[in-house]
Amino acid sequence: MFSSRDADVRERDDAWQKLDRPLRRILPRSLMGRSMLIVLIPLLVTQAIALGLFYGTYLNVVSRRLSDGVTGEVSLVIAMIEHTSSEAERTLVLQDASSRTQLGFSFQPGETLSRYGTNHVLGPMDDDFARSIRQNLGRPYDVDWSESPQTVRASIQLPQGVMVVMVPVKRLNIGPIWLFVVWAVSSSIVLFLIAGLFMRNQVRAIRRLGHAAELFGMGRDQGPIRPQGAREVRQAAIAFNRMQARVNRFVAQRTAVLAGVSHDLRTPLTRLRLTVAMFPTFGPIRAETLKPDIADMVADIEDMERLIGSYLSFARGEGAEEPVLTDLRGMLDDVAAATVRAGGQVLGVEGREGVEATVRPDALRRVLTNLAENARRHGGAMRFSLREGERNVEITVEDNGPGLSASRRAAISELNGTTASQDGNSGLGLTIVRDIIHAHGGSIRLVESPLGGLGVVLSLPK
Repeated sequence: MFSSRDADVRERDDAWQKLDRPLRRILPRSLMGRSMLIVLIPLLVTQAIALGLFYGTYLNVVSRRLSDGVTGEVSLVIAMIEHTSSEAERTLVLQDASSRTQLGFSFQPGETLSRYGTNHVLGPMDDDFARSIRQNLGRPYDVDWSESPQTVRASIQLPQGVMVVMVPVKRLNIGPIWLFVVWAVSSSIVLFLIAGLFMRNQVRAIRRLGHAAELFGMGRDQGPIRPQGAREVRQAAIAFNRMQARVNRFVAQRTAVLAGVSHDLRTPLTRLRLTVAMFPTFGPIRAETLKPDIADMVADIEDMERLIGSYLSFARGEGAEEPVLTDLRGMLDDVAAATVRAGGQVLGVEGREGVEATVRPDALRRVLTNLAENARRHGGAMRFSLREGERNVEITVEDNGPGLSASRRAAISELNGTTASQDGNSGLGLTIVRDIIHAHGGSIRLVESPLGGLGVVLSLPK
């Protein structure tokens, strides 16, 4: 059972693939071409249906009714002349009928038709008129549509002769057919052109977005693009601008890190080189005389290990940890207790209990630890505060150190938080903090602390 079903599925897939390949060769490959094809096909189908309904219903019904009206008048005149007894009475009847019916009647006594039927023209009215004469009169007839452009000659065989009826074409025709055809074609062309203009604007916005993405991928940053087009296309452009800003910020941060490698490692490497250069190169060497130099070299190596560890920690980031709902006040209390154990002075932890947010706990704990360590080195006393808003929470870490001037804080912000301290610190503390906070969708700003030092305000979404 399953094998036969699988065989049927494979057969349908093979049939679809055979049909799909020729269609791919015929269909346009561009979005503009396919969009216009999507517009053109329903438009042609709609016009074809409208034309079919016009010819199949309205035109045929009206043409039959007009033909039946004319043949009804002719039948009445034939009945009247069949009851006449003289040539004069028949002539009066035909003249009176011609004046009242707008039809031209004449009678040819003793004549017989040499041909029968009709010479067809384009349109349903010729067949309808011939059918109406055949059904309503039941006599031999001949319809000549080439007599005149304005009239149709209908000859009807009677027992006494042939009655000729000159019928105006307007009595059988509802109007020029070409007007409807021209209207249908012209309206389709106008609608197609209007749709083409709208589609070109949409495709232009998508093409501009693709071109900007291609240039950005090749390293040619031309700045943010202006969102244009439909709402979805605008959203894609806005998302591209945000992605471009994030990538540029990421590259700037990594570039600053690489630039700091040579700067921060140059000092211990220089000390190591000078120490090695000062070693004796001949004569007896006492180990105890080299002990201070070796201790200094070990200290330099430890500094280098700390710097490299900081760079690696920054490069790894915190993207692997899953966000969970976390008690922020409890985390601040833990960080404050750990800071006190490390020798720092915590003036207090402000904020109500039970404030929670969805964060990466280890990453955020690392941020707070870095800020506390920075405050301990530069100030000594610090304070943690927590404030809850409607959509976000703010964590502030401030110290009583020397602080930074407004220009210096602005310069640090422009450098993405990368600074080099005077005590040999790598300067990556604020950079790591900024990187983690941005990964949470938050922001960081540097302010002047009421304690006299620097205040770091972290804003995190709930």
